[in-house]
Amino acid sequence: MMNIIENFLSEFELQQVSSILSTVDFQDGKISAGLTARSIKNNAEAPVNTPQMTELNEIVMGKLVREPEYRAICWPKRIAAPIYARYEPGMEYGEHVDDPVMGGSSMYRSDISLTIFLSAADSYEGGELIISHDFGKQKIKLDAGSVVFYPSSSLHSVAPVTSGTRDVAVSWIQSTIRDADKRSLLYELNQAREILIKEQPGSPACTRVCNSFNNLVRQWVEI
Repeated sequence: MMNIIENFLSEFELQQVSSILSTVDFQDGKISAGLTARSIKNNAEAPVNTPQMTELNEIVMGKLVREPEYRAICWPKRIAAPIYARYEPGMEYGEHVDDPVMGGSSMYRSDISLTIFLSAADSYEGGELIISHDFGKQKIKLDAGSVVFYPSSSLHSVAPVTSGTRDVAVSWIQSTIRDADKRSLLYELNQAREILIKEQPGSPACTRVCNSFNNLVRQWVEI
């Protein structure tokens, strides 16, 4: 399942992010790459554990985790500290599947990957996020301030940037609902539930859907 939240960051917040990123001394992205990724990863990344990263996370990740749609999509148990990546002309990231276990001494399972677009879509050429699924490959290039969620098990890549600069934040989520198909079903059912609660509160249909939703969560959730 792939989901998008459009423009969850405001123009003012994006200006703040851009201002902070302009002060960052980016380093070779291969530093954070695993053995397999080193040969296909060509980007730059902001150093972690710096004052700029703290500021960025307060704006970007702070806003994301307060977004109700994020919780409805992901059922998050844990979200990783993001990587802020920059792609300039000639940079790309070849096809890969994200590592299943991350975090070093504090390990977590990667169920969901996310990319937050921080550069205006018309400010660079190329750089599409390409996600493979059962129906082929889908190219994703969103407006600044938008985020896409997709299964970490999916084959994906970043197309070469041919002009301009592509800034993104990427992170990974361990979900309390491990199975992607079950998360998708709960998301769709919850949308129907919310409509019924709003339009037919207390009706037999509303009660049945709410009960079914709650009991599926009880059956599938891993705390």
